[in-house]
Amino acid sequence: RSSCRRLGGGLVQAGGSLRLSCVASERIFDTSIIGWFRQTPGKEREFVAYISVGGGLTDYVSSAKGRFTVSKDNAKNTVYLQMNSLKPEDTADYYCAASLYGTYYSDYNYYTFWGQGTLVTVSS
Repeated sequence: RSSCRRLGGGLVQAGGSLRLSCVASERIFDTSIIGWFRQTPGKEREFVAYISVGGGLTDYVSSAKGRFTVSKDNAKNTVYLQMNSLKPEDTADYYCAASLYGTYYSDYNYYTFWGQGTLVTVSS
């Protein structure tokens, strides 16, 4: 289901930066939280970051803290994931998703709306 459009994926060198954008419909954006996940072949989908639509609360996976920043622009129905100091380990397909259950922000099973993802490749 193409419920969320993401922009900004691509190839970057280690130490570089990249910004992903998730443009959602008003209906989707009005959910409790917007989360970012990533997945590599053979691994479980991993929580990266989230932001609450109403209050702007955020959290990050430990490996991303201090490097990634999630933000939102309500007027544009857009959520951004700014990724700095990228590492080869960050290479993955990145997804943004929406959930009504803020309590379970790190569990992908509670997210209702998903896009197709965008590939981020960080070269060593």
